Amino acid sequence: MMRKMWSNAMGVVIALWIGNSIGNSDVVADEPVPQGIALDFTVKLETVMKHDDEKFLWFHPRVAAIPSAKRAFPTVVMTIQKHLRVADYYSGLNVMRTDDLGKTWTKPDPRAELDWVRESDGANVAVCDVTPGWHAPTGKLLMIGARVRYGKKGEQLQDRSRSQQTAYAVHDPKTGTWSKWKVLKMPSDDRFNIAFSACAQWLVEPDGSLLLPFYFASASSEPHSVTVVQCQFDGQELQYVRHGDEISLDSAGGLAEPSLAYFAGRYFLTIRNKAKGYVTQGSDGLHFAPIKPWKFDDGLELGSHGTQQHWLSHSEGLFLSYTRRGANNDHIGGHRAPLFIAQVHPETLQVIRKTERILIPERGALMGNFGASAINENESWVTVAEGVWSDEARKRGAEGAVFVARVMWAKPNRLLNRQPRH
Repeated sequence: MMRKMWSNAMGVVIALWIGNSIGNSDVVADEPVPQGIALDFTVKLETVMKHDDEKFLWFHPRVAAIPSAKRAFPTVVMTIQKHLRVADYYSGLNVMRTDDLGKTWTKPDPRAELDWVRESDGANVAVCDVTPGWHAPTGKLLMIGARVRYGKKGEQLQDRSRSQQTAYAVHDPKTGTWSKWKVLKMPSDDRFNIAFSACAQWLVEPDGSLLLPFYFASASSEPHSVTVVQCQFDGQELQYVRHGDEISLDSAGGLAEPSLAYFAGRYFLTIRNKAKGYVTQGSDGLHFAPIKPWKFDDGLELGSHGTQQHWLSHSEGLFLSYTRRGANNDHIGGHRAPLFIAQVHPETLQVIRKTERILIPERGALMGNFGASAINENESWVTVAEGVWSDEARKRGAEGAVFVARVMWAKPNRLLNRQPRH
């Protein structure tokens, strides 16, 4: 498994004006989007909670919105888990929620159904790198992540066939119930011995099917490849249907942690690599053009390396959130802070440099493991927790904060109308 190297709101309003954007409010999602109209937005940075006791760190906060027919705001569910201060050693999944767009949050709830499972040999099985998402046709919330076996000291075990696979759990908001983790069954080919949809932004198509970005390999010692898997979901079981192009890179570790977005009738894939991030696009979500390194529109490389990038899709513009080198951040491991946001040119697949802004500032802590999700037509949220590993980080201001950066659009995001309605 290609794992990471490291593995009451505070209202700070930052007015951002993004020029040279794409589209206008009269364009529907599937039509070509003209250029030259600005998309304005503001960002409100909020702190959900803080924790720094050197026993564990909160990690992987990601959110999904559950629409409500009775209230003005959706219920927003956050999944989050404890990093147990051993490399990539995680607890079971905790759940938080807000019914008022983040003004108040429930405390982390360690759901028994989503906890570790102790196997007969004493190993603990957990699911990490989770991304939640709403499946409107069935009215269910899906949590999708990586199933991992841990030894007594938190080491990852690879002593059983297909121990490293994709797992999912289901929440029914009508009954308040949560399922236990289930494993998504992949084809029996050896190349899927390791197969993860992890830290991945995935899509629900208008027909109700899911497109899940995967990285996979025959063994952990082999370079990982990337593909998108189409699945069907009936409200209880997630089933493999087919997968698309198998995208490979002959370099150390290969490719990992892809995320998928839809914009202006096309699908966009951003991919992690040890040395640099990569990007590609395609017309159907399964087949893609050759990948190329992320660059700014002046031709220089973006500088995002060794960690994930995520999308913010709006009907009038495509945006990327990322970390990168070259931001007076050499003191941050892997340059994993601050978190940036910038607009992407959908034709050249380049980041428009003049649109780049700091989304979440650097305070000495790592912020590479994050999430991004549309909440409603007016807001998209980026969520991350500060990884505090040293006193030096604390001296720079890190507090182990769990942040929500609320990107509030000046115009409604009509891409949400593309999703099937329950």
